[in-house]
Amino acid sequence: MTHEGDLAALRGMPSMVWRAGQERRLQMIARWAKLENAHVFIDGAGVGMYAQSIRERYTPHVVAIDIEFERVQEAVVHTPQTVVAAAEALPYPDNSFDTLLSHEVIEHVNDDHLSAHEMVRVLRPGGRAVIFAPNRWYPFETHGHYWRGKYHFGNTPLINYLPDALRNRLAPHVRAYTAHGLRALFNGTPSRVVAHQRIFGGYDNIIARLGSNGRWIRDTLYRLEGTPLDTLGLSHLLVIEKTE
Repeated sequence: MTHEGDLAALRGMPSMVWRAGQERRLQMIARWAKLENAHVFIDGAGVGMYAQSIRERYTPHVVAIDIEFERVQEAVVHTPQTVVAAAEALPYPDNSFDTLLSHEVIEHVNDDHLSAHEMVRVLRPGGRAVIFAPNRWYPFETHGHYWRGKYHFGNTPLINYLPDALRNRLAPHVRAYTAHGLRALFNGTPSRVVAHQRIFGGYDNIIARLGSNGRWIRDTLYRLEGTPLDTLGLSHLLVIEKTE
């Protein structure tokens, strides 16, 4: 694999452009957590798309981390308070932030339990973490897979429906969560679940190819959110509030 291929496997591909899918998720964040003049922490900035949008629209008090130096170099252009750090050892004191965003990051970290506990630690009492993470029951694994020692980038159907032993051989580089499994990461922390639902993606590429038919597909899927059929959603949206 090339270095870029290594990053795609280990860390996923961050948002590189701002489109309707990213805008929709930003509005979800604004619904569930304080952004106006808040102290916001981005736990896994990628190249800084969400950090930049939050700084420009809501608050100058945005700090961020990413584990990849090259991505931090890009993010720091618009969010100067971006540093290289690991989610398992956040370089901030307890009770530092009003709001924390973890956007499709926790599935890539070495220790997701420790990362979840670190999220709660750096929040202020009453502060909220908004977490997006892959849904185990989405019909595709979006992070690619390994076959005979070679990584294949792209969407792979039904891998996450396999038993753990088989699933983790094909996708050892990334996790996908059941609803119970994601919430269980926060067991033992002073926190409570404020909201938890499954959501569908932005499907911007499909709309670019299919036009109005693509928008019809997207809008139909959005209407399934909040129904039993959202079990097939792309991602979890989990909101955690620190209680003390």
